[in-house]
Amino acid sequence: MSPTPAPTSARITRRTLLKATTATAGAIASATALAELETPAHAAAGFVKGVDISWVPQMEARGYSWKNASGQTQDLPTILKGYGITAVRLRTFVNPSADPANGHCGINEVAAFAKRVKAAGMSIMLDYMFGDTWNSVGVQNPPAAWRSMGYGQMLTVMSGYVNQTMTVMKNNDVLPAWVQIGNEINSGICRPVGSVSNPAQMTGLLNAAYTQVKAVSPHSAVCIHLAQPQKYDVMTTFFSRFAAAGGKWDMSVFSSYGSADLAAGIVGNMKKISAAYGKPFLQSEFGGRVDRASATRASLVAYTKALKANGGQGIFYWEPECMSPFTGYNMGAWDSSSKRPTTIMDGFTQA
Repeated sequence: MSPTPAPTSARITRRTLLKATTATAGAIASATALAELETPAHAAAGFVKGVDISWVPQMEARGYSWKNASGQTQDLPTILKGYGITAVRLRTFVNPSADPANGHCGINEVAAFAKRVKAAGMSIMLDYMFGDTWNSVGVQNPPAAWRSMGYGQMLTVMSGYVNQTMTVMKNNDVLPAWVQIGNEINSGICRPVGSVSNPAQMTGLLNAAYTQVKAVSPHSAVCIHLAQPQKYDVMTTFFSRFAAAGGKWDMSVFSSYGSADLAAGIVGNMKKISAAYGKPFLQSEFGGRVDRASATRASLVAYTKALKANGGQGIFYWEPECMSPFTGYNMGAWDSSSKRPTTIMDGFTQA
């Protein structure tokens, strides 16, 4: 999930919290274990508790810091490790602006921050947005430089871009354990060329990305990322077309921001759609309102328990470190006044 770009860098509006619906009923087959993939041993060992903290370099550049639960200012990765966090997800834009909230995250910045993540002993997930700024379930715009390209030319530039950026990660010794080729791509990528309504071209572009990830980093698990798994028909539309067109992927990952009482059904859908294609799965985005911290903590616990019970490989909280006035996003997990973690973070230790 990604915020909707705001007109100023100081505020950013998260798109509406996903409205969870009744999960599809039905028998659930078991998913293939992640251990069967050629992923790094540390990534495959145990349930992954992760965070997406891509805003951190821009926040630190503007003077932000974080306190631990005791009120002591501390390096954020160190604080996160205290909650059992073992992995960090980092997004990358193609030709981003210098806007602190809606830009940055070029591959060189990402690789530099990834070094710090690795030094803290955490695994890395790389999230390709395939845009210059946010792409999410309702928006899949190609980078400006690709916009006038036809399918053949875009296929070539996609291959070159993924190879070049993965090579930057390799040269910095920060190859990711997981690579998302696209962000919440329910409707396809680089639309209209790679729209889900044109599955041959969509699959061609995604397979080009897959091939180049593997060319540089054979052991990275390449992930397909969809949002709103409560909408089971949308999931089946995408995966049936992608698979029929020869789509290649190692793992299915999902965004869900539903409440605690819906967690079991939504995770059941994740498992069912992933098992249908013999893929392991995890939840690569979760979040909830910081002003309803107790309810958000309960939801985090519920999703974590449901994922563990259904063979899910992990859960990532989206931007828990954010604080106002850096953005107006209200689903972080830190208190903007005290700069201490809220009770939301306790959910990582309670499940």
